[in-house]
Parts: sequence; C-alpha cells; structure tokens
Amino acid sequence: MRKNNLNRLFKPKHIAFIGGKDAEVAICEANRIGYEGKIWPVNPRRSQIYGHPCFVNVRDLPEAPDAVFLAIPARAAVDTIKALAEMGAGGAVCYSAGFKEAGELGLSLEKELADVAKDMAVVGPNCYGVINYLNKTALWPFAHGGRSIGYGAAIITQSGMLSSDITMTQRSVPITHMVSCGNQSILHVEDFIEYFLEQPEVKVIGVHIEGLIDVRRFAEVAIIAATRGIPVVALKTGSSVIGSSLTVSHTGSLSGSDNLYDALFSRCGVIRAYSPASFLETLKFLSIAGPPKGSRVAGFTCSGGGATMMADYGEKIGLNFPAFKETHMERLKSILPLIATVSNPLDYTTPIWGNAEKTEPVFSAAINGIKADVAILIQDYPAIGLDESKHYYLADANAFIKTVKRAGIPGAVCCIFSENMDEHTKSHLISNKLAPMQGLNEALDALKASIHWYSRHAKILLDKPLPLEPIRPLGKPIVLNEAKSKTLLKNCGLPIQRFIISPESTLIEAAGDLNYPLALKMMGPKLLHKTEAGAVALGIMDPDRLISACRVMKESVLSFSAASLTDTFLLEEMAENPIAELLIDIRYDEQFGSVLTLASGGVLVELIGDSITILMPATKTEIIEALAKLRVFKLFEGFRGQKPVNLNILVDFIANIVRVFETIDPKIIEIELNPVFVYTDSVLVIDALITQSSK
Repeated sequence: MRKNNLNRLFKPKHIAFIGGKDAEVAICEANRIGYEGKIWPVNPRRSQIYGHPCFVNVRDLPEAPDAVFLAIPARAAVDTIKALAEMGAGGAVCYSAGFKEAGELGLSLEKELADVAKDMAVVGPNCYGVINYLNKTALWPFAHGGRSIGYGAAIITQSGMLSSDITMTQRSVPITHMVSCGNQSILHVEDFIEYFLEQPEVKVIGVHIEGLIDVRRFAEVAIIAATRGIPVVALKTGSSVIGSSLTVSHTGSLSGSDNLYDALFSRCGVIRAYSPASFLETLKFLSIAGPPKGSRVAGFTCSGGGATMMADYGEKIGLNFPAFKETHMERLKSILPLIATVSNPLDYTTPIWGNAEKTEPVFSAAINGIKADVAILIQDYPAIGLDESKHYYLADANAFIKTVKRAGIPGAVCCIFSENMDEHTKSHLISNKLAPMQGLNEALDALKASIHWYSRHAKILLDKPLPLEPIRPLGKPIVLNEAKSKTLLKNCGLPIQRFIISPESTLIEAAGDLNYPLALKMMGPKLLHKTEAGAVALGIMDPDRLISACRVMKESVLSFSAASLTDTFLLEEMAENPIAELLIDIRYDEQFGSVLTLASGGVLVELIGDSITILMPATKTEIIEALAKLRVFKLFEGFRGQKPVNLNILVDFIANIVRVFETIDPKIIEIELNPVFVYTDSVLVIDALITQSSK
C-alpha cells in the first residue's frame, strides 16, 4: 500500500499545500516547474494563495489529496498527518522541523508521526521534499533549477541544501527526480532506490549518504540495482559511530566506518564518488553515454599538453590506454601530420584541427585499432563573445560523434577546465548521446568508475553476494590476554607458536622446556599492545640474557605506567623470518555485522596503512581478491627471487579463522591476529587477542 502511495506522491493529480509563507513558496515552485494538477492551499488565515482558494483545514478538501506539502509546527504536523492518513491521502513532504534533531521531545514527536502516518508515504520530517522532473511535479520550499531530457539520474540526498545546490549546478546533469529525505522517520533511502528501479526513465541512481539506518536493506536494493543494470553512485560524507569495543584493537584505526562503507559499496556494486563534482560527472556520464563494456580507452586531444595530462592522471587511477600495434601505427602515421606522435592518448595536432575530413579518419583508425570500449575527446571551448573559432571545435566534435556512434561505444567530450563548455555545445552533445564532461580529472574518474561498475555488475550476475549477517546486541567488551587467546585458538586447531606462562621467579626453569632464541612478553590487562610499553623482548639467546631482558622490561613498563606492571610473563620460541607479516582481524560490528580486515602486519601496521576490509559472509574468491589489493601481496607472488606463497593454504587459514569466529562462542566479538607469519607453504600465529562481549 505504501509503495502505491509513494507513486501517488511522485505523480499526483492534486497537491495540498499546508502552511503560510513556506507553503506559498512551494506553490510558486509547483507553478515554476509547470505542474498541471489541482492545487489546494490549506490556511485558516488566508482566503487565497496565488489565486487558489484556501481551505480552513484538511477535512474540508474535496477529496484525499495524492500529495501534501506540510510546513507547520511539529506538533500540528503530527496531528495533520494523522487526519490525512484517516482520509486516505497518498503521501506528504514534511518540511516541518523540530523533530529528533531537536532533542528528546522532538524524538518523541517523530515516533508519534511514524505511528499515525499508517500507510502514507511520508518524506522527512526536516527535509526539502521531492521533485519529479518527468511529470513536472515539485513539492519544494525554495527556488529550484535542474533539467530533464526525458531520462537520466534520480538523486537522493540526506542534506536539503545539497539537494538544492545540485539543482542549481551548471553541469547539465539530466535529472529525473530529486529527493531530500531528511530524518527518514518513515521512508528511507532504500525505499526511494527501490521505487526508482521501477521507473524506466531512470538510468542511474545517485545517493548522498551521511549514514544508513538499515545497512542490510541498502545492500539488498543495491544488489538488485546491479543485477538490473542500473548503477548506483554514492557520495558518502561524515562517519557513523563504531562501537566502543573496537577502541582496544589496532583495527579500530584501520577499519573505521569509512572503510566499512567502502566494503559495503564494493560488495554491492555501488560506485563511490569522493567529491560532489565527481558525483555529478559520474551520474552524467552514466545517464547519457552509459557504462563501457570493457576497459580499453581511446583518448584524443589537439594539444600535447592535454594528451600528457590525460595520460598522467589516467595512469594514476589505473585507466587502460592501450598502445597501438605496429600496423595501426603505420595507418595513423599515413593520415596524421608529420609532426604528430602516434600514441594513446593521441594528440592529432593543429594542422588538421577543425577539418572533419582529416580528423574523422584519425578517430576511426585509432578507435578501431585498439578495439576501444570507450572514447574521450578533450576540447576546451572559447568563451561566448570570443568564439569566432568555435566552428572548428564543433567540426572535430561532430567527426568524433559520428565515429563513436559507428563504433557503438560510449563517448564523452571533456573540457579540462569545468567552465569551458557553453550550454549550446553541451545540449548538442547530449542530443547525440555523448556526455559533455566538465573537468579532466572528474571525467577520467567517471570513466574509471563506470568501467569498474560494469565489471562488478557482470560478476554479481554470475555470483550474487549472500545477504549480510543478522545484527545482534553487544555488551561490554572483555579482552582476553594473549596467553588465554592463544590457548583458545590452539584448541581450535590454529597454528600457534609454542609458549609457556611463568612468573619472574621461574623464568629460567620454564625456558628449559623451550629452544633458544626466545621472545619474552609481560602479560597484563593494561598491556594489550605491549610494544608501546616496552613489554616485548626478542632474540634472547641464553639464560643470562633472559634475566637481563626481564629486568629491563620491568623498568620500561614501570616508566610507561606503574599500573601496567605485573609478574606474569609469556615465553615463546622465536619463529623463522617469514616471507611477509599479516594482520588478520575478524570482528562483529553492530551496524555492518561480521567484518574481516586484512592488512600488512607487525608493529608498523597503523603507519603503513595497507589494509582492506570486506563484509561477511565472503567466498574464498572474494578473500583472494581482497588480498590482491594489499601492497604486501607482491611479496606473496614471489618478490625479488623469493618463492611465492601458496595462496590456497593462506586463504584456507583465513577462512578457518572466520569459521572459528562464527562457531566457537557467540560471546566472542573480535579475534585479532597480529602478526601472522606467512611462509611458502604454512602460516604461524605470533600474537593474538580475543575480545568477548559481556552479553
């Protein structure tokens, strides 16, 4: 029922505008966009607004309105929504503020609002509203811009001002719908994505996210979008709170909320944009040109500097500009001026600039030569009033358009500086299904993201990701010391280095059961990360040095923190030097579920910052793909003559850790292994910490 009411909200036959000045502005915006349905103002103090007779209250309306714009105080808004729901109204934009953003009383009102709304499709509260550019409907409290060409991007934001700013941009993004969703007390981001997936005019969905209320539902609808071939582009800002249980581990600094969102987006095939400009340029490219079906890029410019900039940034982000084979180089040399250097990106040089009879064969030979999947032409157009030479630019652009259409691939014309393309040129390109891209780096970022999206889309079609694990409440974190953690893991069959626990008085005797050289560590509840406190000594060769190391260690820990000093020591045999050290951490997050972090391990783990996070459940293939993204992976492949690591053994070990985490004890909320020594055909846990929940 609510889904039907959401459709009524976006495609209303009649709209009730309730309030004073703000409702008056909203009526003006409905008129601005060309809304042709019935407008019913509700205001007991006015006789009319913009020539529309005012009703005293909502029960006086001719019938239950399809849509409502509500701009009255919070308490009155709740009562009005209740009355509208009883009447059978479709949906409402609750522009009213004073709800959960205003404290406890507001939170109580918001809960009441959600209860009384029943099946109404309510946007907000504390939001700007919705615009449907396709059928010319606006429930919006400020002047708005935006353009519709009959298809394009549906955009959802959690910031009202950002949504307004997007409508005012001069980037020619074709927009089908704009939603400012506010507090999301009833309708969430996921509801709008689900709705837009059913609209054939929507080619791509853009989402500005400050935080998600329901991560699992977002994952579900994002995967549905990927399977249907509708890209979702996310601009993530801010950060959500990571549970206090994470602060005791190294991984808290490696895998904060931003990394978790990265993991979520990667899993679900969501494109992440890192700036508002890249967000809009990516939406524009996907709306107009569509995603490339491969990674081979052909780049063109009539400037050596432009070609260099394209090549430099393309290399930085990993774009594939394939080189020409000898036969194609000879063909290009025969039709290019002598001063031209045949390369990709290609500077076709000024002697043939603006001569379509010369440039079109060049574009064609280059695109066909490398079997390009997408092509981009760099052109910065002259300013209006200084555009006597514009016809030369358009001649090359039109030659490029013909070539790209003939090749059947997506294409873009891009200005290096975002302002260097006039509206007429942008409209001309859009009418020919070429994306007018503004800003070189943003354009190349959009190409890279679109190429990656198509690859991920294809993988999801073949192997749909499993649903995220269910959430469960956490209690107070309780950290087991290294000895208890290792013992528990050893009993589960994990390879743990031999160790003995002893007080200082029996260290020499205990060491007699081990083989020198040894490592010595002080154990204690305040020594979770012992290196910082000087509570670790390595390479101890004999009993005398053991006694000396113990004395120095006690002095160091005492200096670090007297409360950390204990008389419990762990002795273990030193392991052989590994090929690489790895951090492996599996933990439970109250928002995202089970989370696996892999990183370059050892004492410099935070400094190096080489980490990757994936959400559970994950397949072995996904674990291998995650490992391959680490810089340390080069060591696994056999760096500088070393033997390569048997990845099957390493991945089986990681999968076993995940299994242990999921089955050993539901109270265990984190297992951190750092470092794990990785050898050619084996692995060995050197240090471990387990965290349990009090619940």
